[in-house]
Amino acid sequence: MSSLAMALSIFGVMLGLMAVRVPIAVAMFAAGTFGYLYQVGLPPFLNNLNGLAFARFASYDLSVIPLFILMGNFATQGGISKALFQFASVIMARFKGGLAMAAVGASAAFGSICGSSIATAATITSVALPEMKRHGYSGRLATGTLAAGGTLGILIPPSVPLVIYAILTEQNIAKLFAAATIPGIIAMLGYMIAIAIYVRVRPGHAPDHNLDLPKMSLQAVMGVLPLAVVFLIVFGGIYGGLFTPTEGAGVGVACTFIAAVLKGELTLKKVKECFLSTASASAMIFMIFIGADMMNTSLALTQVPAQLASVIQGWDVPPVMVVGGILLFYVVLGAVMDELSMILLTIPIFFPVIMGLDFGMPQESVAIWFGIMVLMTVGFGLLAPPVGLNVYVVNGMAKDVPIGESYRGVMPFLAADTLRTLLLLFFPPISLWLVQFVG
Repeated sequence: MSSLAMALSIFGVMLGLMAVRVPIAVAMFAAGTFGYLYQVGLPPFLNNLNGLAFARFASYDLSVIPLFILMGNFATQGGISKALFQFASVIMARFKGGLAMAAVGASAAFGSICGSSIATAATITSVALPEMKRHGYSGRLATGTLAAGGTLGILIPPSVPLVIYAILTEQNIAKLFAAATIPGIIAMLGYMIAIAIYVRVRPGHAPDHNLDLPKMSLQAVMGVLPLAVVFLIVFGGIYGGLFTPTEGAGVGVACTFIAAVLKGELTLKKVKECFLSTASASAMIFMIFIGADMMNTSLALTQVPAQLASVIQGWDVPPVMVVGGILLFYVVLGAVMDELSMILLTIPIFFPVIMGLDFGMPQESVAIWFGIMVLMTVGFGLLAPPVGLNVYVVNGMAKDVPIGESYRGVMPFLAADTLRTLLLLFFPPISLWLVQFVG
């Protein structure tokens, strides 16, 4: 069997297993095992398996993942999301479509201490959806907004997918967080503009007037103060050189826990739920790590990734077009895989290809910019049919809204995502501007 046929067979086994609902981690591990055994036999496979888990999990940087997940769980169970939405509503509700804009703003703020798209979507939906329904927002606009807003959980630092990218490519996590900040803000503003346009082009999906406008009060300000303090301590400490991103995640967990306790909503039962949810999510991510490592090792034996890099480097096309092609591949792959699996499976293949091209920038800048482009693109898979995991989560909480309506609701936001991705693709300095201030 040729190298290319072997590589395609490995992918075929993985996709076939996924089609019959085998968990993605198991599907990747099984496909990798098939390829490894076929190419080198049982003894080398067992030798590789012996040190596979230790080689991956001995990395100290991996501890940042469960810490950021726990931080988000404390924020979720501690009632911080409700205060965020109330404060955002005070500011935005005077605009047509203002509550939808407030939901986007609250999602961005919650994402700054969460790092998970699904958690952000579910948490803000539980708070914002009843209010949006009460004010006369259509199910299409409400669910579309909340699903799109949830993607800000991974676009606004801290971002678990971005941490995984940093570990896989051996890049500086703090610099990647800095690079993601401006694109994340652009994403938030783009969603708000999409809402403003949509409610004018399609009247009837949002009320023309809000008769019970909330008033700015000391209580509203104090409600978001804990979040502001946690954000300043964590990111101020990281960029001020007081501690590393991993240490910052630990400090963030402690600060978020204290803030949640002071709000009086964090019971012992909820604390247990936070740790159980963190353990479950972390185990899922680490299992995907093992599955992806096995599959990538098997693909490396075929030498197809190296051959692919040589072929692409020989093409007479602008490097930015190569990146564009890879991003389109991510959009297609997002129809069948979640963002973490895509990153773990493809970055070891695509990253060497990108680093071998001449973009007229330092290698570190190329690596950081490409990471931001990947992060922006995997969000498509969270919204776009036929999967759109965020859409499923939000729609499951809105029992009276057909899934087709929710998919129609995310279309304006996918248009905003497309424009933002093109902007960042052709103007890399937008992503890299803040990186220069990180030592």
